Amino acid sequence: MRACAVFLCMSGIMWPLADARADAEAGKTKAQTCVACHGPMGNSTDPQYPVLAGQTARYMFLQLKDFKEGRRKDPRMSPMAAKLSKDDMQNLADYFAAQKPVPVDFKADGVAVEAGRKKSAAELCTTCHLGNFSGQNEIPRVAGQHYQYIVKQLQDFRSRTRTNDGGNMGSVARNLTDDDIRNLASYVANLQ
Repeated sequence: MRACAVFLCMSGIMWPLADARADAEAGKTKAQTCVACHGPMGNSTDPQYPVLAGQTARYMFLQLKDFKEGRRKDPRMSPMAAKLSKDDMQNLADYFAAQKPVPVDFKADGVAVEAGRKKSAAELCTTCHLGNFSGQNEIPRVAGQHYQYIVKQLQDFRSRTRTNDGGNMGSVARNLTDDDIRNLASYVANLQ
């Protein structure tokens, strides 16, 4: 399963691309609703909400679509996404992708960061997430994401509470210990 995920990432096989006619100004206007949780220009200061600034547009579009269609569930996001049209989703994705992420306020101890770096290398995380965890297409940028958010997502993939990943993250996360998850989150949260 993991080899299949790595192959798909390396071979460039991607989901069909969304409509490329996004309207950045419409995305900026629509994003005003998102500010309450995700912060100005997508730079969340609340660690329970992900930083959207600088996220890949393709990933954001697919996540909004998954929330809307019930493949990904969250009591706060699902109702918000239910109201969005395809154009809204593309406009929001393009708007947030164009924003500059601001470093999150998190300082992990060096031992946890180094353990996370080693675990990342062992799991081949950068095969899909790319170097410095910058993301690509439908693979998210996780560098500089909130520690607590990363921990929750990895736990959700491990427990199969979150399954909208085509099995890729679920197959990697199923063997992670709690320490592995904390160390990986420490490492990734400190990347910028």
